[in-house]
Amino acid sequence: MEFGGVLSLRTNACATLASKNGAATAQRAFLGENSRVGVGEITKLDLGLKKKTSLRWDGKRRRPGATSFVATSSLETQPQTMYFTPPKIETKADPKGTAAIILGGGTGTHLFPLTSTRATPAVPVGGCYRLIDIPMSNCFNSGVNKIFIMTQFNSASLHRHINKTYNLGKGVNLTDGFVEVLAATQTSGEKGMTWFRGTADAVRQFIWMFEDQKMKDVQNILILSGDQLYRMDYMKFVQHHIDTGADITVSCAPVGESRASDYGLVKVSKSGRITQFSEKPRGPDLEDMRVENGSVRLARDHPYIASMGVYCFNRQVLFNLLRSKYSLSNDFGSDILPSVVTEYQVQSYIFDDYWEDIGTIRSFFEANLALTSEFPKFEFYDSKTPFFTSPRFLPPTKMDNCQIVNAILSHGCFLQECSVQHSVIGVRSRLDVGCELKDALMMGADFYETEEEISALLSEGKVPVGVGRNTKIKNCIIDTNARIGKNVVITNKESVQEADRPQDGFYIRSGITVVLKNATIKDGTVI
Repeated sequence: MEFGGVLSLRTNACATLASKNGAATAQRAFLGENSRVGVGEITKLDLGLKKKTSLRWDGKRRRPGATSFVATSSLETQPQTMYFTPPKIETKADPKGTAAIILGGGTGTHLFPLTSTRATPAVPVGGCYRLIDIPMSNCFNSGVNKIFIMTQFNSASLHRHINKTYNLGKGVNLTDGFVEVLAATQTSGEKGMTWFRGTADAVRQFIWMFEDQKMKDVQNILILSGDQLYRMDYMKFVQHHIDTGADITVSCAPVGESRASDYGLVKVSKSGRITQFSEKPRGPDLEDMRVENGSVRLARDHPYIASMGVYCFNRQVLFNLLRSKYSLSNDFGSDILPSVVTEYQVQSYIFDDYWEDIGTIRSFFEANLALTSEFPKFEFYDSKTPFFTSPRFLPPTKMDNCQIVNAILSHGCFLQECSVQHSVIGVRSRLDVGCELKDALMMGADFYETEEEISALLSEGKVPVGVGRNTKIKNCIIDTNARIGKNVVITNKESVQEADRPQDGFYIRSGITVVLKNATIKDGTVI
């Protein structure tokens, strides 16, 4: 084509004129001030060619990251080569283009008996919250307001909490977003007659919901777990996903050897790409997942990289995986991710803040008590990223001549001449005269009993909700609405590690006594 010395280029482009031997001359031209116009507009670059010039594409001289043009004057025999570098367009993560799917968990066997009548995300934590409040609040604080919650087992209390806390009219205002609970249900076809068989299967069974019109602008989908304690800006996670050009991004955290086998472990390259994924490896397989020197810098006591179970998928990649090659795979961690790392661009996102998987009684208990430290590693309150929960409108806690040391007291409690050390006390808790609680998690109550009701129960030899006079409790979880009488001792003095005593109102798990929800421990009982 004939060209008169002016070439039209896109904004932010860079051009270099080269001499006969291909070496760049001093005439390196940038767009300068013109580059500040909006991306996609056209600006002009003067090549300094006074005569008409023919411009042609030179495929042989093309180099990576640049487009090569040869400008040949119609009156000269010596061509000039100009290398044109395309503009770099940065894409910013948009919360409106992101949706979240929170998985409600399976049967909750690891948190049993706390999950005997409730789903794992509905388990109380930190005195007044529920586990579901963690990913929900992280979503809201990140600007993500298109949220699906998938439930299956014992979901009544979870549905009730979500309805009270996150509906459009009475709880958190979602403006143009939504919160939808997707409970396991039967649909047409053979596959639709089964329960959720895993995390991937749960998403697959409702894939038609994620293709709804209200999801038309969504490009990235977050898959979140409902049994973890952490604070994360999900948009930083999504931005990393976009910047690395990943199909799938897995949020990861360094872990020590003692608990490494509890997680899916990954190996990563220096660029952050996941090269190997192994779900809960043991023995030689565990040793094989130890981080190699030079790939990622980790502390000596944390030589493994664990998947947090927090994923970011390109929407279409997720749908293609679930419908085609992995249409029979039921779980992301154990089935899909170990295979796709060789087929897709799967990146890691190293999360270097507090994270605790509280999927066992021991880890759940310790994570709660850790909140009582003078300088805890994790706090629910933060002025910029608060955690939300059900607005109960309870009065402040009332204490009369009590000794409180390193403890958390929730709203609406009544404590009378008692001692509380290194413990978490939930909403509406009642502790009578002479009570001693140490290393205890008391989840509180769903209702109040009036003074008249309490007096009537005591006169009949029955036990009111709460903890009675002169009762001593240590190393114990007290579930909601439990009735513990007077002169009771719960200390597990013989250090029993495991025991099933549901007829007596308690279990022992990992040496921790768990008093059941709605259980009654009679006066004078010793556990």
